[in-house]
Amino acid sequence: MRYDILTIFPEFFESHFSIGLLNKAQEKGLIELNTHDIRDYTDDKHRTVDDAPYGGGGGMLMKIAPVSAAIEKVKSKSARSLVVLTTPDGEKFSDKTARELADYEQIIIICGRYEGVDERIREIYVDKEISIGDYVLSGGENAASVIVESVSRFIPGVLGNELSPQNDSFNEGLLEYPQYTRPEEFEGKRVPDVLLSGNHKEIDEWRRKESIKRTFSKRPDMLNKAILKTDEIDLVKELKETNSPSFKAYIALIHYPVYNNRFEIITTAFTNLDVHDIARSAVTYGIEKFYLVQPNAEQQKLVNRVLKHWTMGEGASFNKSRSEALNLVALRDTLQDVTQEIEEIEGQKPVTVVTDARSTDNMIGFSDLRELIFSEEQKPYLILLGTGWGLAKEIMESADYTLKPVSGYTNYNHLSVRSAAAIILDRLFSCKI
Repeated sequence: MRYDILTIFPEFFESHFSIGLLNKAQEKGLIELNTHDIRDYTDDKHRTVDDAPYGGGGGMLMKIAPVSAAIEKVKSKSARSLVVLTTPDGEKFSDKTARELADYEQIIIICGRYEGVDERIREIYVDKEISIGDYVLSGGENAASVIVESVSRFIPGVLGNELSPQNDSFNEGLLEYPQYTRPEEFEGKRVPDVLLSGNHKEIDEWRRKESIKRTFSKRPDMLNKAILKTDEIDLVKELKETNSPSFKAYIALIHYPVYNNRFEIITTAFTNLDVHDIARSAVTYGIEKFYLVQPNAEQQKLVNRVLKHWTMGEGASFNKSRSEALNLVALRDTLQDVTQEIEEIEGQKPVTVVTDARSTDNMIGFSDLRELIFSEEQKPYLILLGTGWGLAKEIMESADYTLKPVSGYTNYNHLSVRSAAAIILDRLFSCKI
């Protein structure tokens, strides 16, 4: 593998490439590392590599001519070559990406600087744009170092132990298991007995289970990609039950005040399917209580009759899972009753989140709201779902957050409230496994 790194700071790489794994790989002739100063490809006495962007704005851009000339100079005509641009808006670098890049014979890495490169560099030369994380650095040199070292690990012969890349974290979608060396005991902490047993089958089984446990604890999102056996799936289920994160969330289905299709304030009618389906979703995702806000006396009688049938009457023994779900439902006259009750339960007023199919200013996204709910502050959250044509303006304006609408890649946006509720709860509270 040959690496050609285009940078305005070639000296950045001198120390990193002259020690450890990369130095040994170069000595063996397994990789070739070249750095190229982009300033050497300028045509003015000041060796200028940046210029102001057309249209104005802060910062400078890397000029197209020096970068273009450098690429044309170093790119091999015969080898399988790939041009990579390090940039914050690139594809997130991963173990999978590193494996794919290791199949090339030459990788040219453009280290971005300033506010980025002239867009035509991307359009004409760049094959792949890579980011090493959701943060900003002064330039792409650190990213280039990460890419080179990670890719090199998958080049045959670079690692002394050929099994190492297979056992590394992220292989097969799992983090690496815990490892120990001498002494057997240190400050009361002993090496697990199984590792001292000499039974390689048991050791392999222990390591696999520990990899799953560690991945669940530190990176549960990775388990969604891992290929697991049936007994390993059972282990994950057990981990989910015994290690679930702590959060407090409530939901309320508002029947008043809401709009009709003429945007007049109305009270909507109780819908059997909505309550049954939303209640089942609520239990699935660990919601504390599901409130129905319905002030109409006749509607309340109907709701209570249905709830009584499924929680205390014949329905309770006929369908226990439905009974469990509907035991989560509580009927209240007003939204104020709901918030006061939650405040009494939790000892603090809930953070209210409204949902709507229409977009407004300053809405919060699902991932940001999930992060707040799962934060260490442990505030109670109340998510309000509207019926009819949406929640009244007074409720929308009094909320702490407005959640972005559920949407796909079409302009159709007319989900039933029970469908929207299921999607919202899954995005906010799913285990991501």
